[in-house]
Amino acid sequence: MLRPSAADGETSWKAAVLAELAHTDAFRTPRPIVARSGSWSVDGWEAWQWVPGGTDEKRVDEVRATGAAFHEAIRELRRPGFLADDPWARSDRIAWEEAALPRERTLERLADAFAPVTAPSQMIHGDLLGNVMFAQGHPPSIIDWAPYWRPAGFADAIVLADAACWHGLDVQEMRRSAEGVPEGRQLLIRALVFRIATFHLLGRWDAQMEAHHEAAIEVALT
Repeated sequence: MLRPSAADGETSWKAAVLAELAHTDAFRTPRPIVARSGSWSVDGWEAWQWVPGGTDEKRVDEVRATGAAFHEAIRELRRPGFLADDPWARSDRIAWEEAALPRERTLERLADAFAPVTAPSQMIHGDLLGNVMFAQGHPPSIIDWAPYWRPAGFADAIVLADAACWHGLDVQEMRRSAEGVPEGRQLLIRALVFRIATFHLLGRWDAQMEAHHEAAIEVALT
């Protein structure tokens, strides 16, 4: 499978990690394919092993369990040197009060509920729900790693927020599941800020988007 290379060393870093990462019965990942030159990318492209299966955003608990196994496997990784500057990376920094909050009513309301988070940061996959593939007879496959340096529970909260806002997960179940994670309500609030800020920076936040998020926001804030 070919895809455009990431910038600022991200492709090489991910390839080096995933080329050696031990797979388990709980998860696997595609292996990177090295070029004849020994490089992980050529002319702006990177290559990865194709794996069978398909995503299923309704299988929330299985996605969360797969993510937990992956995060445990990469828990000792050090923070890499690259720093992305796309809307997703900027929104992540907004959600963690490392960048200015846009002037937007919904974001300001959520940010008023920010409280300190004490959980330690590590490398995580920040977009799991649509990037876990299931195939009969195989462990779930984690694809398209979106790397962030945050508490592992933040990845879990993003899964729950995405599932509730876009894939029919009951918002009360979203909250109950979040409460099972240390500091889960706070992580859920920051996950919603992360997603909404991204839509705002991409110029896609409008009344329809707000309607998709409204119920989840109300439950997260109560």
